[in-house]
Amino acid sequence: MGKLSEKFGSMVFSDAVMREKLPKDVYHSLRQTISEGKDLDINLANAVAHAMKEWAIEKGATHYTHWFQPLTGITAEKHDSFLRPQKDAFGAIEQFSGKRLIKGEPDASSFPSGGLRATFEARGYTAWDPTSYAFVKENTLYIPTAFCSYGGEMLDKKTPLLRSLEALSAQATRVLRLLGQKDVTGVSVNVGAEQEYFLVDKATWEKREDLRICSCTLFGASSPKGQELEDHYFGVIKPRVKAFMEELNEDLWTLGVYASTEHNEVAPSQHELAPVFTLCNLAADQNQLTMEIMKKVADRHGLVCLLHEKPFKGVNGSGKHNNWSLSTNTGSNLFSPGDDPASNLVFLVFLSAVITAVDNYQDLLRISCASPSNDKRLGGEEAPPAIVSMYLGDELTSILECMEAGKKYSGYKKASMQTGVHVLPDFKKDTTDRNRTSPFAFTGNKFEFRMPGSSQSISDVNTVLNAAMAQTLSDFADRLENKKEVAAAARRIVRDAYHDHKRIVFNGNNYSSEWVAEAEKRGLYNLPTAADAIPLLIKDKNVALFANTGIFSHAELRSRCEIMQENYVKVISIEALTMLDMAKVQILPALLKHLSFLCDLQTKTGALHLDCGDVGTVSAAENVKELSACLEDLGKKHAALKNVADVGKASVFCKDELLPAMARLRSIADKAEKETPADLWPMPTYKELLFNV
Repeated sequence: MGKLSEKFGSMVFSDAVMREKLPKDVYHSLRQTISEGKDLDINLANAVAHAMKEWAIEKGATHYTHWFQPLTGITAEKHDSFLRPQKDAFGAIEQFSGKRLIKGEPDASSFPSGGLRATFEARGYTAWDPTSYAFVKENTLYIPTAFCSYGGEMLDKKTPLLRSLEALSAQATRVLRLLGQKDVTGVSVNVGAEQEYFLVDKATWEKREDLRICSCTLFGASSPKGQELEDHYFGVIKPRVKAFMEELNEDLWTLGVYASTEHNEVAPSQHELAPVFTLCNLAADQNQLTMEIMKKVADRHGLVCLLHEKPFKGVNGSGKHNNWSLSTNTGSNLFSPGDDPASNLVFLVFLSAVITAVDNYQDLLRISCASPSNDKRLGGEEAPPAIVSMYLGDELTSILECMEAGKKYSGYKKASMQTGVHVLPDFKKDTTDRNRTSPFAFTGNKFEFRMPGSSQSISDVNTVLNAAMAQTLSDFADRLENKKEVAAAARRIVRDAYHDHKRIVFNGNNYSSEWVAEAEKRGLYNLPTAADAIPLLIKDKNVALFANTGIFSHAELRSRCEIMQENYVKVISIEALTMLDMAKVQILPALLKHLSFLCDLQTKTGALHLDCGDVGTVSAAENVKELSACLEDLGKKHAALKNVADVGKASVFCKDELLPAMARLRSIADKAEKETPADLWPMPTYKELLFNV
């Protein structure tokens, strides 16, 4: 089988491969270009392209592709062969130039642009991102790239992420140097994205139109057993799932993805994969790869991987916890409190910056996770509510409260955990618990943002986090500059930040109704749906944030607002049409057949079974009547949606009119499912879907 370490990254044009394959001067020039953000020289690009091509062909590659992340939320690729015709004779040669490495020209007309481009304005460009490694997959060299239009407008998720990383590094470095850390020349963002997902049997999935089209069930009565017994969480992994996980790990490891932890999640058929931390840009690329490969490996095992945030009503949905931290080029984790956090001024300044950023831009953090599918998950006592708040724990909260009050912090003594069993070791407890109900929790040396949905790109949320942090640190640096007593000024910043923004700190139960009322008193945003949240993207303060940090122009931000609203309307419209089709073609005929059977039974049995027959027949007839009425209502509302021209108003119409009508239709269909014989029900039930792997 070979060592895992030998397989890891074997299909990646990594730094080690570049060091081996490139001439020394070329390698050092490339590293300098990446680390210092210099323009890429064409001669350097030619040398890299030649080495990359030779390596890729050795790995079996016949084609290359500029791999990019358009505003669809998934990746895109166009494959080109290495073969080129010979000039003076019949035949072909393998060729790949620096020009082809650094620039591609995919058609940009059919990707979302939010009005930035007209349909006839088709030219678009992809540009090589040398900060993310190329790799070979399925006989193709994948080159990570950014994507923009002919006019220079950003049409992807990578470019703003890269801009946010540069902005954050510049401002964090500025603050650190003012605090005396003169050897710091850069700050990197490290991310680990925990990926939750469901696995269902493919043959069963194929019989569900809603799962095939919408990736979630639009109908389905609850199973007699769900997750009530809490027996699935961290339980023994079933052989079929274990085989899937083993092959998934192998594929991911060869592509340099640090897949580390795997386990059963809370709901039946739900699982999680967690990677080791890596640089933010790499983490974003690798998470896209992970989602893609999960689906392909599942298919090879006769399974379907569902990444939808809420594929099944009544059981936990799936999220993607974004673990986020900052580290200096000298190797220091800026969110590590150390043994004495009260005296760790650098840590306290950066902690205060996070508190300030999260409070000032809580609406943007909510928007970064906004989608119609994630709406079904947030706030359901299984995930954080749609209210952004922070968990700091007792020790850090006490330190900040003492600083605000001008008191000396007396210290928080670590207690010992005593098991009471001689053969088990005693150990020191952490100074704080973990709060899994908090949307944004400090977990020791990082922050865990738990609101992102399982299908979403982590580029969006990290772009917002980085931008908000960059702006806050810029403000802090302005206050520190030209101060003779820098330490005293820094402590005033920490004190003022907590005083002004402590409303965002909540260490209690975020699932409780009491917290919703308390959050309202504190003046925090409560944005339960994407339709409520998305319009706030273009508030003046948010426009100013992205302009100041150089991440989005006003036009680019407005286009993204429109794209998100369009997506919201399209997704709900597709779900409504799918419900109408399933109810008309599958469910209603089944109910009519059941009603006909009961009527025949009543006629045949006569007075002896009249009472029982009457009750069943009346119930079935009522189900048919109610379902027909709900169908007619939903059909009319969907038709009315077509007449709403403005995309913002259309999203509100979907939220206020279409979704309630869909809920009513589902309610009567799910009720009817429980009263219809299993052999007549036209689709696999939750019992089959959740317990058939």
